[in-house]
Amino acid sequence: MDEDFKDIPTTTLADVLGRAQVMDIGIRPLWAGGPRVAGPAFTVQCPPGDNLMLHAAIYRAEPGSVIVVESGDLDYALAGGNVCAVAQRRGVAAFVADGLIRDLGEVRELGFPVFARGVIPIPGAKQALGTHGAVARCGGVAVAAGDIVVADEEGVVVVPAARRAETLAAARAKLAKEAAETLDDWEAAHRAKIDQALAGLGFTG
Repeated sequence: MDEDFKDIPTTTLADVLGRAQVMDIGIRPLWAGGPRVAGPAFTVQCPPGDNLMLHAAIYRAEPGSVIVVESGDLDYALAGGNVCAVAQRRGVAAFVADGLIRDLGEVRELGFPVFARGVIPIPGAKQALGTHGAVARCGGVAVAAGDIVVADEEGVVVVPAARRAETLAAARAKLAKEAAETLDDWEAAHRAKIDQALAGLGFTG
């Protein structure tokens, strides 16, 4: 189950998967103290200035889904407080949007997780079709429907569906190894590694 990934920090997943699966720093949690979320991506593409397809998605995404939105629009909000409230009530885990929202105070009070580029008070139109289920580019990462999206205060990582099992196993192994290591152990290994790297570069200070 994708719930398994709620126990895996994004830092660990980033170490396992590499930079290509990590969204850029502009996609941030819009309120502090929220939970880590993990779930299959329900992908949405919205034309700039229009939010129709996201508003439609809240009635079509399965409970537990993370709705991932491609828009690239920094002039109009994709969603507001009521849309977030209905999404939450219908079991959507979170929004991860390459764009903006509004009504942040309401969203924060709801406790609905939104990861996006920011906030703006003016809403978009509902006049243009986009897509559901196509590959969405969000924060520089291509997200396919069904990929596992994990988001927390460190950022957002996308686990390709085809790599789900191997990624989960590698992440758990890494966490187990770290849990068994004391800070003294880590410091000794770290210092040796740093000294070796410096020596290899001819640093003698």
